Amino acid sequence: MAHHRASGVLLHITSLPGRYGIGDLGHEAYAFAEKLAAAKQKIWQVLPLVPVGHGYSPYSSPSTFAGNPLLISPDLLLEEGFLDLSDLDSLPDFSNHHVEFERVIRFKTSLLEIAFQRFQSARHSEAQAFERFCDQEKTWLDDYALFMAIRESQNNQCWTDWPGPVRDRTESAIEGVRSSLGDRISVHKFWQFLFARQWDRFRRFCNSRSISVVGDIPIYVAHDSADVWSEPHLFQLDDVGQPTVVAGVPPDYFSETGQRWGNPIYRWETMRDNEYDWWTRRMASILKQVDVVRLDHFRGFEAYWEVPASEPTAVKGRWVEGPGAGLFETLKSRLVELPVIAEDLGLITPGVVELMDRFGFPGMAVMQFAFDGDADDKFLPHNYRRNLVAYTGTHDNDTLHGWYSSNRSTQDAAQVNRAREYCRSYLGVTDHNSSDIHVKFIRALQMSVADTVVIPLQDVLGLGTEARMNVPGEGLGNWTWRFAMDDVTDEVVKQMAEFASLYGRAPA
Repeated sequence: MAHHRASGVLLHITSLPGRYGIGDLGHEAYAFAEKLAAAKQKIWQVLPLVPVGHGYSPYSSPSTFAGNPLLISPDLLLEEGFLDLSDLDSLPDFSNHHVEFERVIRFKTSLLEIAFQRFQSARHSEAQAFERFCDQEKTWLDDYALFMAIRESQNNQCWTDWPGPVRDRTESAIEGVRSSLGDRISVHKFWQFLFARQWDRFRRFCNSRSISVVGDIPIYVAHDSADVWSEPHLFQLDDVGQPTVVAGVPPDYFSETGQRWGNPIYRWETMRDNEYDWWTRRMASILKQVDVVRLDHFRGFEAYWEVPASEPTAVKGRWVEGPGAGLFETLKSRLVELPVIAEDLGLITPGVVELMDRFGFPGMAVMQFAFDGDADDKFLPHNYRRNLVAYTGTHDNDTLHGWYSSNRSTQDAAQVNRAREYCRSYLGVTDHNSSDIHVKFIRALQMSVADTVVIPLQDVLGLGTEARMNVPGEGLGNWTWRFAMDDVTDEVVKQMAEFASLYGRAPA
């Protein structure tokens, strides 16, 4: 990334306001982009834009290439003639504060089905554009649409539980399901067409307001995904498609048994032998959607924790050498530009640092982590370097106010009190119940030398734990937070703009 000072906001699209129960790419997205521009922000960071998977997580998706159909705006479909006003007669009374995923999925899927029927019956004027899209994206779209159609026909069972010939993709079986499920295959392709059109238009709007969009991809993909089913030779699987080893992280201060994520691990040697073609396609695809990519769990590219699939925890794993510089040399040679943020939180070895430095990838600093140590803690702003993206917290953290007021009962009370006292001293806070602790955090980051500062909207607004986006390790209740546009008041916008101007982060 180029060295220029910038600041922005972390906010997933699903958290936007709107009447359809979930944030989408409609008018509210544009309105928020306008607020960011007025606040002199240069960055809008989002979470993965893919279809959600287990627990409605965007980090456990049936595809790393597809867009999330739930983000398609019904209002824009109305304007484009894919829906009529009468189609909204049964619009439920959705919550304005949380995404009720099950209700949202039922209603929005019904609208998307209607949109496809209207498109198909009328031979819509966009038919040629749809055909061009299908041809341009066929390297992933054909397999994704087929996977989703089969999955529907199999009551959403994991692909390893499908009939053997379909599971194993024998030629005759695939020809048969392509024929019998042709309409459903077309439906899923059409929804991807709608998403791509709306997203591309929105991203161009952001760029026209001098706002760069930062995207996010996990290092691994879900086992129950089109990616693994369509190219099983790239993953460490047995003869019936089950992982032989899975991803995770070893035991540490936070967990005595580590974290067993369960994702299948790549056959990196196979990927290297075919010149990392899959990774090249993956990165090229997301770089058509966003301006910069945050690579989650960057540590795994240098060395990764491999756990036998038979193990119930991550304790009996081992470190295995990752693809290292070879992968990124190939990506850079094929893609020319490689605008990457390396998520380097956790235990980072000299090898990881060397890999990041070699390619100039900025790492991350989370200020919320800074106060359990001393003045040498790398997450304290006075220790930052230029090539860095600094955050108050991420989607996996509590909000600042939630963190500050929490008892954090899993930790030693004395340590918690010490961290809180150190935080107050560092930021010059005299009121122990400070209502503006988030402002002091943000100011400290904005004045730091870090090139880039990104603040979760929850911290911009000074919200508590009720606004937390995700609690790692908890499978239910995450990813649901939403805000109201009126929450981003003129005073909030003015303060953001003032900080951006004061500390050299405003657009030229």
